[in-house]
Amino acid sequence: MLSAKLKALMRLSPLLSMMLASPACVGGPPIIATPSACASLIPEGWSKGVPGAPLPDGGTVGDWISFGDAQTAQLDKANGRTVDAIGIVSRCEARDKAVIVKAGRKKFLGLF
Repeated sequence: MLSAKLKALMRLSPLLSMMLASPACVGGPPIIATPSACASLIPEGWSKGVPGAPLPDGGTVGDWISFGDAQTAQLDKANGRTVDAIGIVSRCEARDKAVIVKAGRKKFLGLF
């Protein structure tokens, strides 16, 4: 009867050792990064673009100079949005990358 108990324990020993070793193989929780989350930080109105300045009604040189000034201001606004959007997305991607690297798998006993 004693040998039957030993045989039963011997059959269970591989299962017990696997159960003890399996938590070491499992790392931390999975890291899920949303690839399109950065684009949501850009204001919705920017997708419509910047309208051009209205054409002048009069035919004088002063009207056309004023129009050129207004058109240049609109171009500056559009170029500023482009630079800002690229900056927002690049900083967002850098932030996400830093979080993923920081949350990466830790070494087990400094070896694995």
